[in-house]
Amino acid sequence: MKKILLSLWLLSSVAFSEVTNMEVTKEFIEANKIKIIDIRTEQEWIMMGVLPSAYLLTFFDEDQEYSPKMFLKELDKIVKKDEQFAIISNSASRTKLVSNFLGKKHDYKVINLTGGMVKLIKDGYSVKVYDPSKIYPIVEELKASEEDNSTKE
Repeated sequence: MKKILLSLWLLSSVAFSEVTNMEVTKEFIEANKIKIIDIRTEQEWIMMGVLPSAYLLTFFDEDQEYSPKMFLKELDKIVKKDEQFAIISNSASRTKLVSNFLGKKHDYKVINLTGGMVKLIKDGYSVKVYDPSKIYPIVEELKASEEDNSTKE
C-alpha cells in the first residue's frame, strides 16, 4: 500500500511539473520570442560567447557556489511567475538541476534547453562576444519599453 501511495505521489508531482525538456536548436533560438536565461558563469560567457537576446544570470559561480534566494530575486525581475521562459547552460547538466528547482519547487514555467551552448555552437549558431559592460538585453530598458507599450494599448 505504501509503495502504491508513493508511486501515486511521484506521478502527481511529475504531472504538475512546470518543466519542459527541449533540445536546443538554432531554429528555436531564432523563432521563439520567449526569454532565455543563460545560467553559465561569466568565465563561460567570455570563453564561448553569448546568445544576443539572452539574459545573463549565473546560477553557480566559478567555485560552484550558489545563492538560490539571490537568483530567484534577480529572475523575478526578468520573468513573471506564469510566463514561460527557457534556460541554457554549457551542456545542459546545470539546466537540468536548475529547471527542476524552478519548475517543481517554485512553480515557474521553464523550458530546459538540452544540449546547451556546446550543441548550438557545434551546429553552427553564431554567438555574440560577451561584453561585461553590457547586460544582454538590459532589463531596465526592456521593462521601460514594456511599460510604454502597455500604456499605448
